[in-house]
Amino acid sequence: MFDIVSVGHFSIDSIFLPDRSTPFVVLGGSSAYVSFAARLLDARVSVISKVGNDFPEAYKWWLEQEGIDLTGVSKVENAQTTRFELEYNGDLSDRVLRLKNKAPVITVDDLPGSLKTKAIHIAPIAGEISFEVVEKLRGCAEVLSLDPQGLIRNFGDGGHVVLGPLTDKRILGLVDIFKSSMKEIEAVTGLSDISSAAKAVHDQGVKIVIVTLGAQGVAVSVENAIHNIQAYKPEKVVDPTGAGDAFIGGFLAEYIRGGDLPWCSCVGTAVASLVVQAVGPTFFGDKAQIYQRARELYEKEIKE
Repeated sequence: MFDIVSVGHFSIDSIFLPDRSTPFVVLGGSSAYVSFAARLLDARVSVISKVGNDFPEAYKWWLEQEGIDLTGVSKVENAQTTRFELEYNGDLSDRVLRLKNKAPVITVDDLPGSLKTKAIHIAPIAGEISFEVVEKLRGCAEVLSLDPQGLIRNFGDGGHVVLGPLTDKRILGLVDIFKSSMKEIEAVTGLSDISSAAKAVHDQGVKIVIVTLGAQGVAVSVENAIHNIQAYKPEKVVDPTGAGDAFIGGFLAEYIRGGDLPWCSCVGTAVASLVVQAVGPTFFGDKAQIYQRARELYEKEIKE
C-alpha cells in the first residue's frame, strides 16, 4: 500500500539558464519532483512511467536511494526517454520549452494489477496518458489528482511547445484535485479570470482547484471560495523548474494525513520555495526546513 503514486514520464531535461552558455542536463518530469517532495515528508511513494535505453542508470540509482519505488517504471527497448529543452529568460519569469524526444505512451496494460494507494497524481508531460488510463486509476486510489500540463501541450516546429485546449474533458469528471498554472487553467477553460476558470473546473466535478501563481503564491478554490496563500520568499531563485510539481508533492503528503487545506498549501509552498534554490530536483531542503517555512506561512494565514 503506497501513500502517493505518480503516473507520468520521467524526462531528461536540458535547462538553459541566462547566466550560462551551456545547459544543465538533469533528471526531469513532474513525477520526479512530486516523488522527491512527498518522500522527504515520509510518504511512501511509487512511480508509473516509461523510459528508453538512454535513461541513465545513475538516475535510477538516485531515485531508489531516496526510497522511491520504481517497480512501475518500464524501460522500453529501442525507445528513447522523453527529453525537453527549457530555455529561461533573463529574470527567470518565462521560458521556451521544446520537446526533443518522446517515450511510448502509458497504456492500461502497463498499470499494476493490484495497485492500491491513498492518492494518485496524474502527471503527464507529453500526452502519454489517456482517458482510459485515468479511468482505470480512478478505482485504485482514494484521491485522484491531476496536473493537465502534458495533455494541453501541442508540439510545433523543432518540438516548440504551445498550449492548446484539453481535448478530452471527461478526465476532469474523474479527479478530485486539479493543479495547474494560470496559463494552463486558461488553456483548459478558455477563461482568463481565475474565479471563473476555477468555477468551470469545479463544474466538471472537481472538488479542489489549485492554481500556482509563482512569486504571488497559490490560489486554492474549494466550494467556489478561493483562498490565497502567499509565497514564501526563497533565499535565491536559481531554477524555477518543477516548483509547481514540488508544491503538489508536499500538498498531497499532508492532505492524505488529514491536514486542512491552508496547512497543506503552506507545506506545498514551503517545498516549492526550497526546490527553486538549486538546479533541477537536486535540493528540497530537509523536513525540518519545510515545516519551519510552512509554520511561518500558516501563522500569517491564521492572523489574516
